[in-house]
Amino acid sequence: MTTHQLQTIIDLIRYGASRFNAAGLTFGHSYDNALDEATQLTLHALHLPHDLSPVYGQARVTEAEKEDVLGLFIRRIEERVPAAYLTGEAWFAGLSFKSDARALVPRSPIAELIESGFSPWLGGREVRRALDLCTGSGCIAIAMAHYNPDWHVDGVDLSDDALALAAENETRLHVRNTRFLRSDLFDGIQGEHYDLIVSNPPYVTDDETDALPREYEFEPEMGLRAGEDGLDLVLCILRDAPLHLTDDGLLVCEVGEAERALTDLLPELPLLWVEFKVGQMGVFVVERHDLVTHNGRITALAAARAPASAANGDGDGAAPGGLF
Repeated sequence: MTTHQLQTIIDLIRYGASRFNAAGLTFGHSYDNALDEATQLTLHALHLPHDLSPVYGQARVTEAEKEDVLGLFIRRIEERVPAAYLTGEAWFAGLSFKSDARALVPRSPIAELIESGFSPWLGGREVRRALDLCTGSGCIAIAMAHYNPDWHVDGVDLSDDALALAAENETRLHVRNTRFLRSDLFDGIQGEHYDLIVSNPPYVTDDETDALPREYEFEPEMGLRAGEDGLDLVLCILRDAPLHLTDDGLLVCEVGEAERALTDLLPELPLLWVEFKVGQMGVFVVERHDLVTHNGRITALAAARAPASAANGDGDGAAPGGLF
């Protein structure tokens, strides 16, 4: 294909977007369309800021610069590597995180909640300690710590690789009020209590995981797969969270497309579903006292899938009759 007519930044972005769409790429890692991904890759290759003013779109590029940009385009098309892994960077809650195959690409809608101070869900309650359960790259924990320097924020994960990446992001963003720990859900933090627990756990069903496009093969499967209905870990979190929440503590959890399965399983549990700027996106808020009230039912549901839950880490093994 002839590219000699490509002369400016906007030429390259338009060309990349056209090629990405023609190749049938999947967009779901930070950006959801070809134009934004082409922009991300182009500006990265040219060593320009991600928020470069459009006024520079007509700036000409050298042949060497063009080759660098087109090289990234070719890798994106032929290898199907997520753009964030090609650039090594992903933006989350207005912050730049290092991103690589040790953890999922940061992309949770929880970023919007963090930037808004979890309004109105916290309802004025004071937060001294917060927990990011299944922290991955550390993006949620670090963003909470960045915007709330008076909070102490713990981030836990089962993956040593993910924790190493989180530590690098902690240094990258110069936060001083975070702590990262290896823990199988709550298993490694017994006796710890938090005013706020936030979690973006694995919630993709087995069938959906098996059918994911090639782009998702670069991400660690343990960050995606969560059983037949996507709720194997979520039920364990709902069961055990009251043991680690203060009396008026709050749990915020993302379940994505597993939202319907969860509401079908626990219609009596008063989950509040968050409306984001782009609509509802499978994130709920629930009070500790409601989790305590319904712990017996939650515990029974978690026990019914105990073998799968144990394999993925199910906290401290609640007694069959419930925690409370």
